Amino acid sequence: MSVSDFAELTKNATPEKRLLQKKRRTNGRNNQGIITVRHRGGGHKRQFRLIDFRRNKDGIEAKVASIQYDPNRSARIALLKYLDGERRYIVAPDGLKVGVKILSGTGSPPNLGNCLPLSEIPLGAEIHNIEIHPNRGGALCRSAGSKATLVARDQEAGWAQLNMPSGEIRRVPIKCRAVIGVVGNADHMNIEIGKAGRSRWMGRRPHVRGTAMNPIDHPHGGGEGRTKGGRHPVTPTGKPTKGTSTRKKRKTTNKAIIRRRKSRRYGVLKLS
Repeated sequence: MSVSDFAELTKNATPEKRLLQKKRRTNGRNNQGIITVRHRGGGHKRQFRLIDFRRNKDGIEAKVASIQYDPNRSARIALLKYLDGERRYIVAPDGLKVGVKILSGTGSPPNLGNCLPLSEIPLGAEIHNIEIHPNRGGALCRSAGSKATLVARDQEAGWAQLNMPSGEIRRVPIKCRAVIGVVGNADHMNIEIGKAGRSRWMGRRPHVRGTAMNPIDHPHGGGEGRTKGGRHPVTPTGKPTKGTSTRKKRKTTNKAIIRRRKSRRYGVLKLS
């Protein structure tokens, strides 16, 4: 079993009470008590931290007050204190230190932690917390260690090309905003859970194989002796899985994908 060293966290920093919200838990069941999400339940109680993904407080300088742990995400969060007294949480990029001053909006310098439109970010810059639609808030590259690279830009057409962590190249409007830097806590992917009880602390219940069930419980169940299911891998509801494409063929965002990601599903860098 391995854990994070939490060396980047600010000692004795307490969560900002005004930015905490009660997190409602359904434990995988609906209002009738029927399991709608399998393998979820229990776990430690958590409070939700309100994160500022929009970064729309333009032109007002903010100072990093502390770097804190967030139980709801893999990345660390930074508490910002603005000159007018307001406080907000943001996803903390790697290398952000307490006391650093950051800015948001048009005209901000492309420094670590600053948020500005893609039209003003230098080509080749590593970015995170990227908007897909202007003014809707960051939706891409928000987990620990993730980043995208701005590789091209067409001012006349109004598009910017991003090289995503998956290898996919995607177009995004240049009016969308992004934050300079790479999301911190990159070692999160190396954590070993180590024991079953630790998964239960996180609200993850045991996962039973379909081939170990009865035919009434799963399409792979039943049979004399041990079997491989007798059919191509499917979910309990019969939806194909393990390599079968489940993306909608007429999805509206298909036109924004210039090059598919590397995968068995789409082939190696298959052109769209």
